[in-house]
Amino acid sequence: MKSSISLYLYLAVLVTVVVILNILAAPYDRSHPDRVTDVVYLTLAATLLNLARVRMVRGHLSLAGLVIGATAILTNPLDATVVGLSIALGQASRGVKPRLANAVLYAAIACVAAIVAIPFHSSQGLGLGARALVLVAYVAANLALVGISFAVATGESIFQVARLDFGAPFVIAFGYMALASLLVSYVLDGSPLGYLLATIVFVLALALTDSIAGRRVRQVLESELSDADRHLFHSRAVEGVVHNVRNHMANALGYLREIDTRRLDPIDRESLETATAAAHDAVAVLRDLSQGATPRVTFAKDPVDLNELVTRAVGMARPRARTKEVQLGLRETPETVNVRADPLLMREVITNLLNNAIDAVNQGGRVEATTGKRANGWPYVTISDNGPGIPDDQRHHLFEPHFTTKEGGTGLGLFMSYGIVREHQGQLLLEGSRRGAVFTVVLPPFER
Repeated sequence: MKSSISLYLYLAVLVTVVVILNILAAPYDRSHPDRVTDVVYLTLAATLLNLARVRMVRGHLSLAGLVIGATAILTNPLDATVVGLSIALGQASRGVKPRLANAVLYAAIACVAAIVAIPFHSSQGLGLGARALVLVAYVAANLALVGISFAVATGESIFQVARLDFGAPFVIAFGYMALASLLVSYVLDGSPLGYLLATIVFVLALALTDSIAGRRVRQVLESELSDADRHLFHSRAVEGVVHNVRNHMANALGYLREIDTRRLDPIDRESLETATAAAHDAVAVLRDLSQGATPRVTFAKDPVDLNELVTRAVGMARPRARTKEVQLGLRETPETVNVRADPLLMREVITNLLNNAIDAVNQGGRVEATTGKRANGWPYVTISDNGPGIPDDQRHHLFEPHFTTKEGGTGLGLFMSYGIVREHQGQLLLEGSRRGAVFTVVLPPFER
């Protein structure tokens, strides 16, 4: 609730700043009117291009940025603000808050960049250097305002947001959009050919982005399939070994029970009792291992509130966090996130992920649990940390039994957690990088 109020206050401040900037720029707007056809074309392009989004670490990158960069170069601040506001028209499938936030952010970004361009406008337009400067201002305003919005919404510091979200793919994407914006700013001259060429640039950018997004989806699916195959292989192997060893242990216990302890001297009787106890312990370990290989999920009859589940798991992890002075944050979604789950097993999964994150960060680090809904309506919980992350060469061993990066670890936590989530028909994903691990559990919604 506090994060939502802070975000709305931040957006209100941005709206106020945009209004003031447009009032100050009003004389320039009146003396430098733009072609109506250009404004309409850019507004339509921003709306349509915003339908295509590329999945990043903790969000999406909109292709509407291609239009905003060109708009800042070609139009006055008022028209740039209008085009920025049109971003929300291409997000009809999203909630009210995301649409409002993006409309305000893009309007502010476009307005600021267009104001930077004012001193360089002449009858011949802007030169290459001036256009590059405007695009630099556009990128800087975008990173700054979006970064602050993430920090306000999540409670993280700007440094943490930049470290987790503004990685190499993000920076490369902005460079690619800036170049496309520069090209559009030259071809869009009000002529039919100019509109055609600008459309071609946008279509090519859309096709390239779709190819990149498709490749990313395939990589994620291949990674998930690989994880599932390895987990299934190890589970089957463990089940086979456990089955055979339990049969042998049952035979051994049967023979041990047939021994008449009354005929044994005290020393032999003690040895027999010790052997019998050890055999019983071995059977108990094998039973636990068997359950770990194939978790027995008992779904609750009623919907399970994922927010409540995560809250309890965070509470259980707080003592562990206090010993390392780790900041343990919780950001619950205001949406209803009821799932079909075994509450006990899922709480164990979330607690295990929290404990792993706490162990991974340095003294005084930060771990955060976030709940929400994906685009398909499936609830999720994300556990992120600001630790060293997971190297690529270890990524494909995470869900294997007995693989661990912790000193004294058993290597069974993630293995069993992965199996539990799969039994729920959900997904356990690693979405982080070397600059911090981000584990996400996606679960099917409860349906009566």
